[in-house]
Amino acid sequence: MARKIGSRYSAHQILGRGSAGTVWLGEGPEGPVAIKLLREDLAADQELVGRFVQERTALLGLHHPNVVPVRDLVVDGNDLALVMDLVRGTDLRSRLDRDRRLAPEAAVAIVADVADGLAAAHAAGVVHRDVKPENVLLDMQGPLGPGGSHRALLTDFGVAKLIDTPRQVKATKIIGTPDYLAPEIVEGLPPRAAVDIYALATVLYELLAGFTPFGGGHPGAVLRRHVTERVAPLPGIPDELWQLIVQCLAKAPASRLRASELCGRLREQLPLLAGMPPLNVDEPDDSEEPGDQDGADGFDGAREVDPEANASEPDGAPPARRAAVALVPGPAPDSNRDTHTSMRVPERDELDGGAHGTARVPRAAGTPRPGSARNRAAVTRRRRLVLGAAAVVLAAAAGVTAWAVGDEAPPKAPGSSTAP
Repeated sequence: MARKIGSRYSAHQILGRGSAGTVWLGEGPEGPVAIKLLREDLAADQELVGRFVQERTALLGLHHPNVVPVRDLVVDGNDLALVMDLVRGTDLRSRLDRDRRLAPEAAVAIVADVADGLAAAHAAGVVHRDVKPENVLLDMQGPLGPGGSHRALLTDFGVAKLIDTPRQVKATKIIGTPDYLAPEIVEGLPPRAAVDIYALATVLYELLAGFTPFGGGHPGAVLRRHVTERVAPLPGIPDELWQLIVQCLAKAPASRLRASELCGRLREQLPLLAGMPPLNVDEPDDSEEPGDQDGADGFDGAREVDPEANASEPDGAPPARRAAVALVPGPAPDSNRDTHTSMRVPERDELDGGAHGTARVPRAAGTPRPGSARNRAAVTRRRRLVLGAAAVVLAAAAGVTAWAVGDEAPPKAPGSSTAP
């Protein structure tokens, strides 16, 4: 049964759910549309409704081939909705869930599209603030691009800004998705355009590696890594592409590229990436990270690990991917990736106590990660072999010494004779 949204639209079926609301397939005067219906508690907040109406001009005025356009904003009783163009396709998170990682050419082409859309938004004074695979849609109806990629469109502009109000969030909370939060947000600075660049570089890393550079474990540990740790290198990609990622993941916002610069330089890389297969790296072991041994990183107890999570996996099987948000009803998603999740801001001593090392080091497939249980077991086996070999050498040396001592004639006493 259709649900009326305002006087001009009707919603027919649910396309997806997120923490901010539900996306419906709808119908309007000009044909099919996508309707994002925000949660009822948000619609009941009169201050938020006022901000919603104030943002109307900025959101409706944002037009770009790589941005899902907002057609209308509806405020009607308990309904607070954004009416958007309907994109026939899927989202980037679903693509990652299916393929785990993408070939570098396709990954770079998709991120270049998103950077192009961000450049237009930033030029209009709009900061997205929640760039992540869930908010990137792939148009399956259009022609294929480099590496067989589909045109990418960024959606959900304005939602983070609308919900991030003083009444919704205390000063001790952080609004955003932990894996993609720029360090300056963790430190309490206002979000500028550079936060979108940091998040987009995180997405590119994830498309190439199959995991985010600083994610995994408790949100507090993720926030600490963003501020204190360097990004770990990805083996097998051209150095120039890697330097782009590093620059856009810089801790200082001013060191990052602008969206237009990132778009241009990524597209320059496409010919060099043609035909390159997906990277063959393993996801870091989330059960432990470098510096956690002996409490060295000053953030003990920050990680939540399920000891039975991989108990049913056969030996040699890749670990199950974690922290994916389902777009349709299904198993409960990992809350670490929820949009607009409130998280405690780490205390200064927690941030200052970080390892200041390199987080979540990727490795060649099948190679145990330094500091992991598999690595420690291998080190223990090597140590036992070395100690065993040393013991054999010492025993042999002791035997030689005893033989030499036993073979040597004792000294003769004065006046003694050896004759029988």
